[in-house]
Amino acid sequence: MPAATLDRPLSVVGVSGSTHAPSKTTALVSSILDVVARDRADVATHLVEVDRIGPGLAGTVRRDALPASVQLELERIESADLLVVASPVYRASYTGLFKHLFDFVEQYALVGTPVLLAATGGSERHGLMIEHQLRPLFSFFQSLTLPNGVYASDADFTDYRITSDELQQRIETAVARALPVVARVAPEVRSAFF
Repeated sequence: MPAATLDRPLSVVGVSGSTHAPSKTTALVSSILDVVARDRADVATHLVEVDRIGPGLAGTVRRDALPASVQLELERIESADLLVVASPVYRASYTGLFKHLFDFVEQYALVGTPVLLAATGGSERHGLMIEHQLRPLFSFFQSLTLPNGVYASDADFTDYRITSDELQQRIETAVARALPVVARVAPEVRSAFF
């Protein structure tokens, strides 16, 4: 069966779970989005930064109580054709505000959505956070987590800019392997009913 074609640009939404700026995590997500946009012409990218929307998230327990600006970001996440998500490693997991943001995502909104996973940490020892924390979170949403995650350590950056050729190559590889999968995933109605 041929892949469905979109009559609009591919919506690629990046989510940085960093709680401060400037941020290595945000730099990583931005770089991935840049490579996606470079390698595919019909793309609209958008970056959601938890440190910017955090004040609207903190202390809120119901989605209908969120500010309109945060609601809009949730709608962008839920309607993305490809998600690029990253968090700094914090106590062996993702940040609390990153998780709080995804607590507001409708349970079946991301069914089948391709998700490119990424993370940053102080050293290479934290690299498995992608497999042990992020992948299970997006499995809960029944998302299509892509096999190539991108992990970056402090040594890959200088002044919050990527300066490692090896990291840049990992980004290139992850995007090159992600785009054909995204092209084959037909848009579907996302529902609790199968």
